Amino acid sequence: MALVVKICGLKTPETVDAAIAAGADLVGFVFFPPSPRHLSLSAAKVLGAHVGGRAGKVALTVNASDDELHDIVGALAPDMLQLHGIETPERVAVVRSRFGLPVIKALPIAERGDLAPVRQYEKVADTLLFDARPPRDATRPGGLGTPFDWTLLRGLNLPVPYLLSGGLDAANVAQAIAITGAPGVDVSSGVERAPGEKDIEKIRAFVRAARAAQSESVSGERKAASV
Repeated sequence: MALVVKICGLKTPETVDAAIAAGADLVGFVFFPPSPRHLSLSAAKVLGAHVGGRAGKVALTVNASDDELHDIVGALAPDMLQLHGIETPERVAVVRSRFGLPVIKALPIAERGDLAPVRQYEKVADTLLFDARPPRDATRPGGLGTPFDWTLLRGLNLPVPYLLSGGLDAANVAQAIAITGAPGVDVSSGVERAPGEKDIEKIRAFVRAARAAQSESVSGERKAASV
């Protein structure tokens, strides 16, 4: 199965084009005012139209109300909704049903016990996303550029796919994939020159490194199978 690569927090047509040209499968747009990557509805409408059908569009929200989600869906026309707050499994199920879109549910990870809720969320989400648990004084739940202990995900067996996030960049994504066997990776701050400002060369380097890591992994599996 091909590795899913998501570039999140895009804000300009140029960086959207760079992510898609580099080979990203999903492009993410943030709707959360405290974030430096926050998009207005008018900007989202322009960027959503710019993407067209070249990649999957993901709308990232944090504890959004139905009214807020309705407005976001109307502006961006996303292919998926990413719930990055403290949404309960019940809330995830309601959002998925009400808006008729696949849902990515983000879960904060710092220790093994943080994986306990997975069994509830895997029943209602289409994809899970594992991100580093933010510090207590953080103003937002993700995009902070800090990794967690990837070995916590080693051997994880889920009925739904997941994305690995938190502190990834071109220099460490291969190691992260090798340790976790993650079927997908998600990056935001790791391809920026400053908070909220994407760097086109870093986007290209990240996608290139992720794809190379997957190719190496597949090659290794084939060699092992032939022994």
